[in-house]
Amino acid sequence: MTIPDERYRAIIWARDLCRELLDPKQTPRVPKSIRQQAYSVLRHFPDEYYLSMLAEARPDILERKGEPLDPLYKMVKQYGLQKQKENE
Repeated sequence: MTIPDERYRAIIWARDLCRELLDPKQTPRVPKSIRQQAYSVLRHFPDEYYLSMLAEARPDILERKGEPLDPLYKMVKQYGLQKQKENE
């Protein structure tokens, strides 16, 4: 189960990954075709304004938090997910 905060962070990480793929100094061995795909993705990627609007309108889907997950909460969540998989 993915929580809204994790979903928001994943979107930000995906954006950052595409930006890194575009920079030959950060990723020198990336083929041109991959750079072009990253550019295409970023061209239509939601910016911070739209992500904030979505988080405000649908906090059950996307929740914007500035801080990473509390380590204890993360540990408890991972334990719960592990138990859920064991019960399936």
